[in-house]
Amino acid sequence: MALALQIDALDFSYAGRAIFTEWGHRFQLGITWLRGSNGSGKTTLLKIIGGAMAAHAGEIKLGDLECAAQPLDYRRKVFLCAGEAPALPWLKTRELFDLYLSLYPVAQLDNFHRHLAAFGLHSVLDQPVSTLSLGQHKKMQLAIALALPVSLLLLDEPFNGVDQASLAYLQTQLALTQRLAQQTIILTSHVQPEIAIVEQVFL
Repeated sequence: MALALQIDALDFSYAGRAIFTEWGHRFQLGITWLRGSNGSGKTTLLKIIGGAMAAHAGEIKLGDLECAAQPLDYRRKVFLCAGEAPALPWLKTRELFDLYLSLYPVAQLDNFHRHLAAFGLHSVLDQPVSTLSLGQHKKMQLAIALALPVSLLLLDEPFNGVDQASLAYLQTQLALTQRLAQQTIILTSHVQPEIAIVEQVFL
């Protein structure tokens, strides 16, 4: 059963400036385009929803799972693709993928390899993560994002920094009917996504 994301009375401040005050929203299945100017809080909101940052007040629920009260169960249903290189330079790329597989036990290895092949990443599996280019890091995160059977997928600027072939593949995968029927996808983008958007949310 698909899980809806509900945010109520969210408060968050940074460096003395209020970013969110009593903010709330209910996100539907399908793709929501999170929009706003630089500094409006788009990336911050994704990180709070993904459990990478803690809200100062408020409630975030995915179905019956509450982010603060049930953090492990909640995060097994969520994946945040922020495009940042993981701080694990001692790992090889293959080992990093194995790590994600262990964190999400229901993930299927075939899905990983299908997306790795589409993004042209099989050739870097035995390289240290620290040797990957920024574009390869981005595609690595996107391959993981597409492969994991999570209920909530959070994508921060997924269309930036990838080649045209990878961009076309990503858009095709995000637009799959089966995916849209099972996942709530929240993405930020400075350009109009070339995929069907359920809703636009402005910050």
